[in-house]
Amino acid sequence: MAVAAIVAVAAALSLGDAVIKGLSVTLGLWQLVLLRAMIMLAILGIIASLGPGIGALWPARPLWAGLRGAVLVAMWMAYYAALPHLSLAAAAAGYYTLPFFILAFSALFARERLTRRAILAALVGFLGVLLVLRPGAAGFTSAALLPILAAVLYALAMNLTRTRCRDDNPLSLSLTLALAFVVAGTLACGLGALLPDGLLPDGITGDGALSTTWRPVGLEEIAILFFLAVILVIASVGTAFAYQNAPGGVVGACDYSYVGFAVIWGLAFHGEHPDILTLLGLALIAGAGIASLGGPRRGKAPSKPSRVL
Repeated sequence: MAVAAIVAVAAALSLGDAVIKGLSVTLGLWQLVLLRAMIMLAILGIIASLGPGIGALWPARPLWAGLRGAVLVAMWMAYYAALPHLSLAAAAAGYYTLPFFILAFSALFARERLTRRAILAALVGFLGVLLVLRPGAAGFTSAALLPILAAVLYALAMNLTRTRCRDDNPLSLSLTLALAFVVAGTLACGLGALLPDGLLPDGITGDGALSTTWRPVGLEEIAILFFLAVILVIASVGTAFAYQNAPGGVVGACDYSYVGFAVIWGLAFHGEHPDILTLLGLALIAGAGIASLGGPRRGKAPSKPSRVL
């Protein structure tokens, strides 16, 4: 169930990121994440009232859950900042250095014993990442480092999920993430509007990747933001469930499936055609994720299942 959840999350998030890559042209990025988070809060309130009750939205450890939410906000903004400069496949490949960091943090902080299979799968997947990004090639830019930063932050957040937030209802973790986006988006848009021109970099005050510019919102944008909010609810609940109920190395390797979905959506929405080396790299990434599922695992089992809805 944890593996199925993380693959579904990868499909949903990659679709949402493909939409955001285009929508950030018509809306400021901080405006986008702020409005999406506000819609997300409304959706979570409706789900909780129809299911386990509003009380289920309160985290067991608010400080840890809040820290997890803040780290995830930083992760997403680093990744979103890279999207205008990279193809969706290249951004995804850089981000999926992730299993290396998941494995390292699981061993360091969660005391999980790593199997040879999991380590080999991560190495093969990383080779696939190198084939996609090709550092040192003429087309390589410093923006390719932003998805790697996002991978480090995501691995830290998932380690917090397994070690500090394991007993939290995934709905409550989704709520704290939405609140973190609201706080960060409000502060960013407020600073962009209040501070005089020249005090913030052009990429923040103008049309850059982290733009705080507030633009008019029509019915089409509202519909797309609602769609993105639904995706983020599904992704945040599914991710919390997966990392609460399976070893971090296994879930992290299955997270590689995002890259394959990113190629599909990049081709469908943005006309991004991968070359032969990119396709080979993606095949290695997918194979690494599949290989990580087989064989015995010595990872520490969760103490009890999570409470989903």
